[in-house]
Amino acid sequence: MEVNPRDPNEAMELFCRNFPTSEEVKEFAARIVEGVHQHKEEIDRLIEKYSEHWKLHRMDRVDRNLLRMGVFELIYCDDIPIKVALNETIDLGKKFGSEESGAFINGILDRISKTTGSG
Repeated sequence: MEVNPRDPNEAMELFCRNFPTSEEVKEFAARIVEGVHQHKEEIDRLIEKYSEHWKLHRMDRVDRNLLRMGVFELIYCDDIPIKVALNETIDLGKKFGSEESGAFINGILDRISKTTGSG
């Protein structure tokens, strides 16, 4: 959606047409996509506040969007344990980001979780 701006529902429909998956996965992904979209300004403020010497627009696109997903899970998803949100986001960074993504994401999410009462 960052590269090709569109409505979250439209983005999910397009994704599901191209990458068939279970209903459970679709529901979870839609929850994250819609939640990040709805709370993006607040999430972005938190990321910038706790990412020392980094501006959001200067971050790698993969890292930036994984951070958005991770922050959403930390703040708005009480049913997702904090350790799970942290570990899954870090693992995704290691898999899809750069060599430094895991440590970068870990540092920011850890600070956010400790200072917002999520951790």
